[in-house]
Parts: sequence; structure tokens; C-alpha cells
Amino acid sequence: MENFNVVEQFGIDVFNEETMRQRLPKNVFKTLKKTIAEGKELDSSIADIVANAMKDWAIEKGATHYTHWFQPMTGITAEKHDSFISPTNDGTVIMEFSGKELIKGEPDASSFPSGGIRATFEARGYTAWDPTSYAFVKGGSLYIPTAFYSYSGEALDKKTPLLRSMDVVSDAALRILKLFGNTTTKRVVATVGAEQEYFLIDKKNYDKRKDLIFTGRTLFGAPAPKGQELDDHYFGVIKDRVADYMKDLDERLWKLGITSKTKHNEVAPAQHENAPIFAPANLATDQNQLTMELMKKVALEHGLVCLLHEKPFAGINGSGKHDNWSLSTDDGQNLLDPGNSPMENAQFLTFLAAIIKAVDEYSDLLRMSVASPGNDHRLGANEAPPAIISIFLGEELQGVVDALVEGKEYTSNGKQMFNVGVSSLPDFPKDSTDRNRTSPFAFTGNKFEFRMVGSNLNIAGPNTILNTIVANSLTEFADVLEGAENFNEALHDLLVKTISEHKRVIFNGNGYGNEWPVEAEKRGLPNLKSTVDAVACVTAPKNIALFKKFGVYSEVELYSRQEILFENYSKVINIEALTAADMAKTEILPAVMKFAKDVCDIAASKKALGLEPTVETEMAKKVNDLTAALSEKAYALSDAVVKAQAIEGEEAKARCYHDEVFSTMQSLRAVADELETIVGEEYWPYPTYDELLFNV
Repeated sequence: MENFNVVEQFGIDVFNEETMRQRLPKNVFKTLKKTIAEGKELDSSIADIVANAMKDWAIEKGATHYTHWFQPMTGITAEKHDSFISPTNDGTVIMEFSGKELIKGEPDASSFPSGGIRATFEARGYTAWDPTSYAFVKGGSLYIPTAFYSYSGEALDKKTPLLRSMDVVSDAALRILKLFGNTTTKRVVATVGAEQEYFLIDKKNYDKRKDLIFTGRTLFGAPAPKGQELDDHYFGVIKDRVADYMKDLDERLWKLGITSKTKHNEVAPAQHENAPIFAPANLATDQNQLTMELMKKVALEHGLVCLLHEKPFAGINGSGKHDNWSLSTDDGQNLLDPGNSPMENAQFLTFLAAIIKAVDEYSDLLRMSVASPGNDHRLGANEAPPAIISIFLGEELQGVVDALVEGKEYTSNGKQMFNVGVSSLPDFPKDSTDRNRTSPFAFTGNKFEFRMVGSNLNIAGPNTILNTIVANSLTEFADVLEGAENFNEALHDLLVKTISEHKRVIFNGNGYGNEWPVEAEKRGLPNLKSTVDAVACVTAPKNIALFKKFGVYSEVELYSRQEILFENYSKVINIEALTAADMAKTEILPAVMKFAKDVCDIAASKKALGLEPTVETEMAKKVNDLTAALSEKAYALSDAVVKAQAIEGEEAKARCYHDEVFSTMQSLRAVADELETIVGEEYWPYPTYDELLFNV
């Protein structure tokens, strides 16, 4: 087998900077590069030149079509493919692609979720090229990353607000940097590295389960005799079949310029992780969407199915997507790196304080940004952070902020004393903190790890929120500091005031402990346990004001997104409930009845022989009682669905699905799972957890 040369193959299917340099005139390349670096609007005079070069390159790669690739409110990507062909007068065709076609497309806007922004008869929508995210070739088409918005100008996608938020956090950060004497940085970029967890199961078993096919998770399933309790799967030897899959996945990702860096077994059986290197937030978002798509596609080629649901299996860990977020200057300075000099330390603490303030003031938005029916199974379930938003700083940073607030000297590991003033803040070491896997928002040396994000989620949403709330804090800081007579004194007072007012959100302890929710309530921290509770916060007056202030979302866009999220929750639970009721009625009940009949037949045979069928009688009675309960709960679930479907108003409907339909579904599952532990294996109608989790 031919070796894969990573250096030669990396990014070969991407119209990246190196390809642009080779194929574009110098002046055009320089203009386009400036557009990408500074996030400015593309100069229309060069659009045709770029489009033609892109088309020629794509055709050489085997492409016959192009598509504007965008991220509607479905949470996945969308694409419509048009060929490059253009007819000529002599009946032949030529391959053409104009700057206009590159920059703008017109998909049907009424066929995607819009939350009422677009009616069925109002179909016009637009896609606009995002030149800061590279185009690429895949499957015979040129993919052009784009934003998606309506005829009346509202954003209908995940990317447009993300790009807006990247601009506002850059502008706010630049104001702060100038106060520290940095006049050379022209742009600050929000950077992200998204660790992606996933499960792999055999496709033959997947095809036998309606719940996996229709919902992505198992709606029924008793625990296997062995789970994750021995901790033997985490970082364990990767099975050959899985290793072959990972190798193919890496090679496909590398060709698309995705810096797939780390791969390993995760905690749960059949669970694994892939992690890339940091990239600008919009590029990281595009690449994570591509990664999820390729994970599923490559798995099928190996006779496997990749499950990205946050909780495919009850009783073992679900899958998250840790969103590592930071801010970097265009010349490579990480603004969340403590630095090596007093002024760098002061600058770092300014950004740190801004983040603490942002997370405390807008914890409801951060919780909302990771809300989904699937993620509700993870959060607070002793496998992922609780639904309460808090910040982990670690011992070293905690000591710094405590000393700052208390006006005391700070001692770094007992070695050196520092007067905690702006001009001589401590030079604390990098990676001076332990890690806290129970914290939803943890500082990890030079970045924050937002651990609440679900594995199936589009990361544009959480990063849009992070960028915007931090931009708000930085803007308020700049408003105070720019007019100060004495910068050092004003900064010191601002840091002390900010940390004092928002230190309640800092928690370095065990987020899994039963005492934390009690303590959090005392601190006044919100505990939004369900998606329905979290989504209700979207249109709180303070949140509307925030987004309108920076132009990240209009009020109309916020209300539309809220409606979409409520509606999506109801639809997901509706599909799960219908699937569960169907499986219970048409698969589990017949199987259990057959088992019960055979048990009764054995009992009758023993009795005819003069033997006492004690075991059979007891088993038959227990199975009969559980069967009656199963039937009752299955029909109760169907009734609950009918009730929920009839409710008017998306929020009221979603609450009914959460409070009644979901709870009834859980009650049904409890009976079915108990039956699974009694009924003989040959009777059970679909593969069990034993077969699903341990046979790849």
C-alpha cells in the first residue's frame, strides 16, 4: 500500500493561500489576502479574476459543478450544485464561472427554518461568499463557504452572526490593546479548537434498531454486564478496525486542510475522539461541520456507523465537543497567555476580568448556546459539566485575583513576593493550573475550554455568544479607561471592582458534587436544567439589548431563533416518542408475549408430569405484570404526543413535550429495560448494549 505523504497531500483540495499565490496575479493576490486578513469586503473589481482562477483549479481537480455551501438553522450544512457549463452557438459548451456567481447565490429561503421571517410564498434568499474561509473541492464540486440571509436582510444561518461577532470582538479588543501601547495590531481573531467525541458501532446492528435510525440514540436498552467502570477503554489500544477508520479519516481531513491532530479512545466503550489544531472561529466552524460529515461517510465505507448524538447509550458517558476558545492578534500574540512581563500580565488580567464579567452577566446565553434535546441528557449527569455556568481558574490564578481584590501582596509558590499593582503584576508560570473536567468553562493555560458543547452541535452558536459577551465587557472597559487621567490607577480600580462584583461565578471545586447546586443557588447563579428553560432566556430584555448594541442579532432574528429552537425541541421529542411507542407496540410486546407463552407451555408440561412449576409460574407472573405495564405506558405515550401536538404556541408546546411526553417516554423505557433483563436473548427483537458496544 502506497504511503500517504502528509506534507505533500495536506490541503491539496483547498484553494488556500499557497494556491492563490500561485494562480492569481500579484496585485489581485495582495488585495484578496488583505481582505482575508482584515475581514474586509471583497473588492468587486477582482471578483472575476478570482472566480476564473478558482474554476480552472477546481476543474483540474475533477470538479464539474460549484456550490454555495452554507449553514442554515437546521444545524447542518446545505448545498445546491450548479455546473460550470455554458452553451455556445455551435451546440457545444464551455466551462465558465463569473465573479457574480462566486460572490452571490439565490437558494430558496422558505424551505429552511426561519422562525417566521420567511413565509412559504416568500422564497427569495441569498448566499454570500465568505472569503475568510477557503473554498475546497469535494465529490466533483467546488465548495464555496457562504453566509445565508433573507431577501429582507435578516440572517437565516449560523455563520452570519458568527462573522458579525468576530468583527465586534476584534474592534473591542483593539481598543484595549491601544491602551497598552499596541498600535500595530490591525485585527484580533477569535480562535477555536473543537475536540470532537463520537461512537462507532457495527452497521449491521445499527440497521436492526429503529431508534438509532430515526433518532440517533437508543430509546431502550438495559446496561451491559460491563460498562466503563474499569477505565480500560480510555486511551487504550485502538482496535485494528477502528485504527483503519481513523487513518482513512485523517487522510481525508488532511487533504481538505483540516489539521486533525489527536485521536484516541474515549472513556465509554466504542467511544473515540478527534481533535484539530486551533483556527479562526469561522474556519474552525466550517472544518468541524466537514469533520462530522466525513466521520459519518468514512464510517459507512468501513461497515460502521458514526453516532454523533450527545447520548446514544444510557448509563455510560455521552459525547461532548469541548470548544477551546481564545483571542489572538494578527501577528500571533495569544491575548490569554499571561506573558513574561508586568505589562503583559496587566493586559492579560484585563482580558481575564472582562471574560469573568461576561460569563457572569450572560451565563443564561452561554447555557442557551449549548441547549439541545440530546445535550440535556449529558449536562449535570456526572459525566459532563453541570447546567450551572461557572469558571475554573485554578490555584495560581485564583491567588492572583484574590490578592488583587484584597489589596495584598501575592506570593507565587512561595518563591517571590509581588506587590499586586498594575505596574508589577506577577509573572506567574504557564500551565500553572490543574485541569477541572467538572467545570463548564475552565482556564487551561492560554485559553478557555467551554466543555458544555454537545457533540452534534454546530459550534458557530456558542462562539457567537462568547465573542459578543466578551466584546461587551471590553467595550465597557475601554469606555472607562480611554478617558482616565491616570491609566494605571484607573485600570487597577477597574480590575478590583470587576472581579469583586463577579467573583461569584468562579468555582474551582467539584461540579459533580451534590453540594455545588446548593452553593450555586446561594450565590445567585442560574440553574437552567432543560433546553426549554434555557431557550426561554433568549429574548430577555438585557439579551436583546446586548445583540442590538453590537448588531450581531436584530430583535427579529432573536425571536425567530427562539421559535426555531422551541420548535426543534418539540419535533425531536415527538420523533423519539413516536419511535418509542412503535417499538414497544410492534416489536417488544410481541417478543415478550411469545416468551411468556413459551414459559407457560413449559409450566403446563411440568404440571402434566406431576412437577411443581414454581420458577415458571413466578416468571410468567412477573412478565405478565410488566407486559401489562408496558402496554399501558406505550398507549399513554401515544396519548401524550397527541395532546402535545394540539397545543398552540411553540414555547407552550415545547414545555408539554418536556414535562409530559419525555417523562412518559422515560417511564416506558424503565419497564422495557427491566423486561430485557428477564426475556431470553433469542426472543429480544433487536441488538442489545452488549452487541452494540463490544463487537466492533
